[in-house]
Amino acid sequence: MKEDTQWKGFIAVLLVTLTLSLMTVHLIVFQDSRYLFTYLLADLAFIPLEVICVTLIIDRMLSSREREQRMEKLNMVIGIFFSWIGTPLLARFAKADLRTRELRASVAIGPDWTAEKFRAVVPVLAAWDCKLDPAEIDLVALRDFLVKQEDFILRIVENPMVFEHESFTEVILAVTHLSEELIAREDLTNLPPTDIIHLKGDMERVYSRLVPEWLKYMEYMHRTYPYLFSLGMRKNPFDEHARVVVER
Repeated sequence: MKEDTQWKGFIAVLLVTLTLSLMTVHLIVFQDSRYLFTYLLADLAFIPLEVICVTLIIDRMLSSREREQRMEKLNMVIGIFFSWIGTPLLARFAKADLRTRELRASVAIGPDWTAEKFRAVVPVLAAWDCKLDPAEIDLVALRDFLVKQEDFILRIVENPMVFEHESFTEVILAVTHLSEELIAREDLTNLPPTDIIHLKGDMERVYSRLVPEWLKYMEYMHRTYPYLFSLGMRKNPFDEHARVVVER
């Protein structure tokens, strides 16, 4: 850091010295100090305007473009997450959802969906209160599935871009916590009712965060990558008739 500061200081001194040298040469050759200082003053007068153009307009445009590129890469990470973890988890929880019929009707995404339809589902999900039946979830199989994805989740957490997306960060934290809770128990087949209720809350936390995030990702694919959206529809965990194989 110190070497970097010294280098910048050296360049600054060099440029100032060069400017003064050129001004001196101009005075010696043309002997017109009035023109020189008039030009210098006029140039200084435009500096505030140049600062405004650079900092408020150009810099903001570049920052916006850079943010769009980061979000594009982050959406790729989110897509991989749903392919490996998100969608399989949704499929498990959807089978144990006590209000699954209500949810299925809201997220029955089809090829005819528009941006307006996606927006119309947002308030529905905001009022949705998920309720899972723990008896319908194989905790051992769920733990084994999450254990297999530990390395993948770790790589996601190591990606600094993930923390720029608050809602997706909450999904990762909820999934990580559920995984830790399940791994911490040696025997998941003989748990007391109080502990099952505790795990039920952890699973509902994951489920309630996954569904809105999945919907936003589906909207993103619908808007930007129709071929990915097509596969997403055919893997829709809330559509009992969804089939990956294209039959018609």
